[in-house]
Amino acid sequence: MTKNNVTRLLDQRKIGYAIFELPEEKLGALKTAEMLDVKPEIVFKTIVAARLERGKPILAVIPGTTEVDLKALAKSLGEKKIRLTTQQEAEELTGLQAGGISPLALINRGFQVVIDTTAQNFAEIHVSGGQRGLNIRLPVKDLAKLTNARFAPIGK
Repeated sequence: MTKNNVTRLLDQRKIGYAIFELPEEKLGALKTAEMLDVKPEIVFKTIVAARLERGKPILAVIPGTTEVDLKALAKSLGEKKIRLTTQQEAEELTGLQAGGISPLALINRGFQVVIDTTAQNFAEIHVSGGQRGLNIRLPVKDLAKLTNARFAPIGK
């Protein structure tokens, strides 16, 4: 079983989770859901966004079946406007490969986390484990608490 900083953190905090190993390629949330044979609505992807002014970069955690609604995201953070980063910018900001960007791997790294409110409809959701090929299912409340996230309707 794969161990990395994310799984060690979850073990240390005594948070229950399940690990799923997948091919180490950029799969996307829908392909991940198909491979794990789970509903796509519970496989969440992490989108990196940036403020136009100075400030913390943002991690928008949304269902794989949706796109991030930038207006709603900006509104939830009291910003006028927010932009998506390019894949290269996202990788540079996070130090993680696209397809492996996870809010769990970026705790205390200066990111503001916003989770789509639909996550609250489920006891557990799937998120990236911080590297390609590693998927983690954990309780929504634990994800929110660990990442100091807020919930907002940011998927469309």
